[in-house]
Amino acid sequence: MRPRAFRARGRRARAFRVRALCALAAALLPAIVALPGAGAAAARAAAPAAAGSPADHVCDPSDTAACMLPFPNDWFTVADRTTATGRRVDLSPLTTPRVAGLLPIDPKEWNRGDGFSPGSALITRVPGLDLARTGAAPITDIGRSLAPGAPIALVDAATGERVPYFAELDANAPEPRRLLLVRPARNLREGHRYLVLLRGLKDGNGDVLRPSPAVRRMLAGTPWPGAEGPRGAALRRTVAELNARGVPTDGLYLAWDFTVASTRDLTGRAVHMRDDAFAKLGGRAPAFTVGKVTDFTAEQDPYLARRVEGTVDVPSYLDLPGGPPGSSLHYGRNGLPEQLPGNVQKANFRCNVPRSAMDKPAQPVLYGHGLMGSADEIDSEKLRKASQEHGLMLCATDWIGMSEGDILNVASVLLNVSRFNTIPDRQQQSYLDFLFLGRALAHPQGFGANAAFRAPDGRPVIGTGLAYAGASQGGIQGVALTALAQDFRRSALIVPGINYGTMLQRSVDFATYEKLLAVSHPDRLEQQLVLNLIQMLWDRGEGNGYAAHVTRDPLPGTPAHRVLVHEAFGDHQVANIATETMARTLGDVRVRQPALAPGRKPDVTPFWDLPAVPGSPYAGSALVAWDSGTPPPPTANVPPTEGKDPHGDTRGSAEAMGQLARFLLTGEIVDTCSGKPCTIPMTP
Repeated sequence: MRPRAFRARGRRARAFRVRALCALAAALLPAIVALPGAGAAAARAAAPAAAGSPADHVCDPSDTAACMLPFPNDWFTVADRTTATGRRVDLSPLTTPRVAGLLPIDPKEWNRGDGFSPGSALITRVPGLDLARTGAAPITDIGRSLAPGAPIALVDAATGERVPYFAELDANAPEPRRLLLVRPARNLREGHRYLVLLRGLKDGNGDVLRPSPAVRRMLAGTPWPGAEGPRGAALRRTVAELNARGVPTDGLYLAWDFTVASTRDLTGRAVHMRDDAFAKLGGRAPAFTVGKVTDFTAEQDPYLARRVEGTVDVPSYLDLPGGPPGSSLHYGRNGLPEQLPGNVQKANFRCNVPRSAMDKPAQPVLYGHGLMGSADEIDSEKLRKASQEHGLMLCATDWIGMSEGDILNVASVLLNVSRFNTIPDRQQQSYLDFLFLGRALAHPQGFGANAAFRAPDGRPVIGTGLAYAGASQGGIQGVALTALAQDFRRSALIVPGINYGTMLQRSVDFATYEKLLAVSHPDRLEQQLVLNLIQMLWDRGEGNGYAAHVTRDPLPGTPAHRVLVHEAFGDHQVANIATETMARTLGDVRVRQPALAPGRKPDVTPFWDLPAVPGSPYAGSALVAWDSGTPPPPTANVPPTEGKDPHGDTRGSAEAMGQLARFLLTGEIVDTCSGKPCTIPMTP
């Protein structure tokens, strides 16, 4: 075991390494932008545009603050009969933001998609806009976004359904470069097209803002030569569709449409990798190697009897042997990931056997670690103690793509966003690593057949009923893993969320990485475009692209799952709004009431659109808020800084851990807070 002081030093050392590696990456910017991807982008920028593509007209003339505004936008797609949506993203290097103002982001990976992120913020520049005067729905009153006269309307083009959202101005940008951000309060339907309307917008004096001259010309059908012709026709079609759906467009400032990526585009790679790998495995247990077994006396560790470390052999679908940091998916001729001959991922594992397992087999639990961490997170005293008290055996592997070993690559891609796919590509491989580790835990000829997982008298220490638990990044990534899982049916998601595009600027963890983004893209307006672009790729490797398929509408060949979500009120690292948007997107998730003491949450309707848990015990999915006394989070897109960060408090609460363990063991959610708001005593 590691003493507490040692672990604290380990966390500080890890934070120092992050800062040091980020500083190194910034110093190496000229070399990083020369990595594969940047040269291709430069070549494409110099090449003539293909006929009929958006590069013929490049920018949307309705918002000239940046070429790709407004965003997301079907102006930057083309018709494609081979995709599930009938559209294909078709960005040009002439449109994408430029690294350090020089090299454009290479759009190759984006152009594989058939639409935009289901959680994308809708962004555009509206000079002089005052959201309070306009009456737009803020983060504290999401329900207002559905009012018939709401100044911002987000409408499903197929059904006419109005979508809830909240609107904010980018608090990180100066006024000349400040964008309007409209964030869906639950993810948009995959494969659907949406209509966006801005109308009756007002400035600080309460005066109505007029559309730009270009928009007025396009509405009138008398555009100047150039892109205004086809863009004007698209604008008038959008207006006609809105009116046909009963949405008045009086006082129109701007309107546009966009298509959300299909389920196949978002999840198809990971589903194919899973199905292909397990088909090759057949009914066997995965091959594995036990590398180190450490037995503990009660004096050495009162909670653990043994630690087992080793590797599991997993088919690798990455393009480099063993799939190291910086590798990408290898695609076959069918456009799906393909395993190169003999390419195997040696996925590390670390299993902690509680002392209680020597008398009664412990339930196996896959555990997902936090931001840029490693499998040894299960060694924390809080988790070791909970394992012993509740008869749980935690086994972990690294979230490759966003683990400690990936820090330098993550830092480097913020300086050369053309390479961003290397993060979600490795994350998709990581899902397969976890699934194979789970199969090794659950299969009779897997870990349980090995002497390392047997008591001294030969009895097995691994029980039945595989489940998943993950905290922070482990909760975020656990959403996607759960949507793909076939060997377990329930997951405890501790302080999770979805959509890094929403979370990053609301997290204290982003401060170091944001400095790198400021090196490659110093313009605050352009940074928002970059964040929304990278979310399109991140959807393939984080919960945002999978959340709609966890508790209902499961992916092919996958069961529906139950989840227990723990939210830390005022969380400094994972924004509460990201947790609650996740819960609404999952569907079938109820909130345990009373969630918080009256007045603690400033919302007009706290936990809007999340019905109450009907009773205890509850055999379903639920969100439970835990309050450590931290002030409510800011309403703007900035990180919380007041009070103590409650991010890790639930893991030290007997009530929270008892509730979590009961759920992992039985699938039932029980009230451990005696019918009162769930609180955790403030600690230094």
